[in-house]
Order: sequence, then C-alpha cells, then structure tokens
Amino acid sequence: MNVVQGKMTAEGKRFAIVVSRWNEFVTKELLDGALSELERYGATDVDVYHVPGTWEMPPVISRLVGNAKKKPDAVIALGCILQGQTTHAQMLAGDVASALMSLQISSGVPISWGVLTPDTQDQALDRAGLKLGNKGREAALAAIELASVLEQI
Repeated sequence: MNVVQGKMTAEGKRFAIVVSRWNEFVTKELLDGALSELERYGATDVDVYHVPGTWEMPPVISRLVGNAKKKPDAVIALGCILQGQTTHAQMLAGDVASALMSLQISSGVPISWGVLTPDTQDQALDRAGLKLGNKGREAALAAIELASVLEQI
C-alpha cells in the first residue's frame, strides 16, 4: 500500500493569492493571515492579485493557471460575500465556487477556498482572526498541502 500525504513545506513552490477588495476590512485580514502562513512554511515565490470583488476572481485565476510561464503550484482565493436581504449573495457564492472548482479540475492546479459567506459583519470578522481563527491562514495551509500531494502523484 502506498500512502501519499502532503508535506507541509512551501519551499520551492509558486503561489498566487487572488483577493477581493470588496469588504476589504475583512479581506485584508485574510490576506495578512495567508501571507503570514506561507512565509512561516518557507514560501518565497508569492504573487498577490487584487480584484474588485469575488465575482472577478475566476477570469484572473483562469489566466494564472493557464499561463505556462507564471503557472502557480496553488492558488488561494480570498474574499467575503456578506449575506443580504436578497438571494444575490447565494447566487454569487455558488457561481464563483462552481467556476473555481471547474478551473482546478481542468487545470490540475489546486485552488483553496478562502471566501467567507457570513450572515453578518461580526461573523466575518470572527472568521478573519478575531474569535474563530483566520480562514486566510487555513486556506494557505490547504494550498501548501494540496500542492505537495499533487506533486507526488
């Protein structure tokens, strides 16, 4: 039996972070958490791409994973879609999640999901480092581990 596990090192790997400016009071904290975790695990090749909102993430990530010269070993998607009084947030989150899943399957490049979908600003802040950890950090750890697993296959 062969057991494959991710090695928790980012050394020698290229990472891209695509972060939404919408709800920047939250996404800045997610970005800081992701960058801190990548640095902690030895990443030295990290590019950060700022986009207006979560909706704009898929075309940027598509270009990144299709670029032979700058193709990352993993992408970290960071955003915050606050729920409102309409179904807009649910549709947005579902469409973006579906697009990113399709991209990671078709490209073979893992895309870790660091997009929050909280009901309130307080819940968003809790998940951006106040009470419930930092989901940007968690997304970075997932990206490191997935890049390692895929490298071994």
